[in-house]
Amino acid sequence: MELAIGCTTRPFNEISFAEACERIAAAGYTDVAVFGNEGQTPVRSDSNPEEVASTRQAAGDAGLAPSMLIGRTQLNLGLDGAIDDYKRLIDNAAALGTKWLLDCGVGNEELFEDYYELLRRTAPHAGDAGVNLTLKPHGGITLEVDQLLKAYKEVNHPAFGICFDPGNIIYYTNGALRPETDVERVAPAVNTGIIKDCSIEDDKPNVAVTPGEGLVDFETCLAGLVNNGFDGPLYVECVGGSEIEEIDANVRATLGFVSGILEKMK
Repeated sequence: MELAIGCTTRPFNEISFAEACERIAAAGYTDVAVFGNEGQTPVRSDSNPEEVASTRQAAGDAGLAPSMLIGRTQLNLGLDGAIDDYKRLIDNAAALGTKWLLDCGVGNEELFEDYYELLRRTAPHAGDAGVNLTLKPHGGITLEVDQLLKAYKEVNHPAFGICFDPGNIIYYTNGALRPETDVERVAPAVNTGIIKDCSIEDDKPNVAVTPGEGLVDFETCLAGLVNNGFDGPLYVECVGGSEIEEIDANVRATLGFVSGILEKMK
């Protein structure tokens, strides 16, 4: 199964975006997901064209496609203001060359209906711009698979889908829910996937774990996705390690780990 496997900049969040791209490319990846580096996401709704172009060039110089961007909604601006802000983010994502705009939902239950409405009103704009919205489990409105599926039905647009993040399902429920249980049920709605593991020690969940060393059964999760129509992409989000050389090694090893699972599925 030939699925694109990219890497987020999260494992390298303490160094510059440009250096993170160089290290991701050196580990064998072709795609980068633009997350935060040195305390800030390089492309945001308020980024100017020069910042977007600089970020795109840094990825390109390393030989990477900046195919995913993490973003956020700003419902503190009010619904109309948040919609305008998110459309600016979508436009910047398109200028970056991004195919997938990743969102993490909202935690305040009073804003749930506004959040669905924001996605309903921005998904057509995203589709016209060539950008797909993808929503990951992150607590709040996306704590459980049923809530992810509710969002999928509420938005009901081809430019919107679910990002399956197995580590977060364990993390945000402290192990009460497992990703393997519902993967086949959610798979038809999934348009992107995150490679993230999670361990629980002394009742505290931890995602700073190299995939394959925590609680997630990746063979079951990936098979559940692929066997139900998922065709990628996947992005590595977290690995273990504190020193840069160890992080490099774990990022490289994770590519081999995931590729090996997919190879066995052919």
